[in-house]
Order: sequence, then C-alpha cells, then structure tokens
Amino acid sequence: MNGKLILFPVTIGAEDISISLPEYNLELLNTCHTFIVEEVRTARRFLKKACYQFEIDDTTFLTLNEHTRDEDILNYLDPITKGENIGLLSEAGLPCIADPGAKITRLAQQHGYEIVPLVGPSSLLLALMASGFNGQNFAFVGYIPVKGAERRHAILQLETRAYKENQTQIFIEAPYRNNQMLADLSETLNPHTLICIATDITLPTQQIITRTAAQWKKTREQVNLHKRNTVFLIYK
Repeated sequence: MNGKLILFPVTIGAEDISISLPEYNLELLNTCHTFIVEEVRTARRFLKKACYQFEIDDTTFLTLNEHTRDEDILNYLDPITKGENIGLLSEAGLPCIADPGAKITRLAQQHGYEIVPLVGPSSLLLALMASGFNGQNFAFVGYIPVKGAERRHAILQLETRAYKENQTQIFIEAPYRNNQMLADLSETLNPHTLICIATDITLPTQQIITRTAAQWKKTREQVNLHKRNTVFLIYK
C-alpha cells in the first residue's frame, strides 16, 4: 500500500501549541520520517515543540521554497510508493495557502496519491471571521505593488471589486511596511470604505480592528504595526 502526503499546519504565533493545533495532528507527526519544509531550521524547531518522538537528526528534510525548481521536487514523493507517509510543513499557518507547498500537492494529485489536509490556524480566515465583512464572497490577493502609482491603482481596483462584487478583499504586506500600508489605504480609499487590520493573531498582543478609512486617517498613529504579522481587509 502507498503512504500518504499529510499536510501539517503550524502555529502562527501562539507559543502554546494546544491553542492552535489538535492533539490528533501531533500524533500523526509521529507517522512521518520525511518532511517537506520551507526552511529546515524552523521545521526542526516546530517538531521539538510538538514533542516529535523520533530523533530529529535521523529525520529527512526536503526543502521546498520559492527558490526550488520544479525539476528538483520530482523525487520528493518517492517514499510514498514504499508505504511511508510524508509530512508537508508550512512555515506558519496552513500548508499550500500563500505557501509554496502547493507545488507538491499538485504533484501528488497527478500521481493519484492520497492527500490528508489537517485542521489548523489560518491568519487569513481568522481575520475574516472577526472583521465583520462578507464571509461568503471574499478574495485573497497576496501582496500588492509597493511603488506609488501602481500601489494606488491596485488599492482602488480592490475597492472597486469590494463594491461591485460585494466581495471582501484580503491582502498582506511585508511586516516592516505595515504602517505605510495603513497610511496608504486610509489616504487612498473612499472615506466610508471599511478597513480591518488583524495583527498578531493568536498572540496575547492580538488586535483585530475595523474602522472606516476616514476614522483610520485620524487614528492610525495610535496603532503601531511595524514588524508585526498583519492581515489587511477592505469592504464596503
């Protein structure tokens, strides 16, 4: 019998694993001796925190990140044909969601291998849940342009979609540019357009706040988002 590709979510902030991950996930970690990871050091740290039962030095780690070529991963799933389970670990949150792991699940689908997605934290969905925005029609658009005119155009396009399609727009920014992002949004959007910032999700410092662009324009300096993991959402 073939093994399985198991998709393991990783905590997104909380030090206490029990806050974010079911015990079942941690049990399944111990069925894997091979892990496909974005960064080996953080994967080893996570396994130690999760009380992985096997010697980490004897565990195989295969790297899959933005620098990995498609041809480099062609043999990554070979252990499955020998009846072994392989774990796919995200750096944080859910594998394959804004994550390069989607390449390996696509390959597994092409081979007809069984894929097991596990329950875990998603900053995108947790932010949406608490925003008060439309949770039946939403889009995650990743990063938007950094430069002035392109950035303004992208922001206005997202606002147009929010109004015309009744669709929540979700996006992220490099943490060191978060304060500038909030400034650009509050200056560019219609004063009545809603902006939600969701930062440090699952941490004691978590803040999820929805205000109009006009309100944020007056109050944004009261919230410091610098180098804090933040999700941005806009809606009508």
